[in-house]
Amino acid sequence: MQNLVFAFIGTGEAVVIGIVFLVLFGAKKVPELMKGLGTGMREFKKASREVQDELERAAHEPPTPPPPAPRPAADAVPRTPAPEPVSAAAPAWSKPNPFPGSEKA
Repeated sequence: MQNLVFAFIGTGEAVVIGIVFLVLFGAKKVPELMKGLGTGMREFKKASREVQDELERAAHEPPTPPPPAPRPAADAVPRTPAPEPVSAAAPAWSKPNPFPGSEKA
């Protein structure tokens, strides 16, 4: 890929680009810019290598089994209240209405 980029730039064009670069940024600033560019490229390569290694490691290691489901504690089980005893003296339909005023006419 790098050879493809430089295939279209001849020696004369490279010299012209270098001179324009020196004029724009100055002779003192160019080494600092190149150093920053080199550091940035190094960091980028390092990060891409780490990501690639992580992907390869994830592809080769077996998947971890899911953790067992937690069992509810005996005290945490909701308890239903005991049903009220039905009195033999009063039938179920004769209980007082808990919503007074809602009787059907």
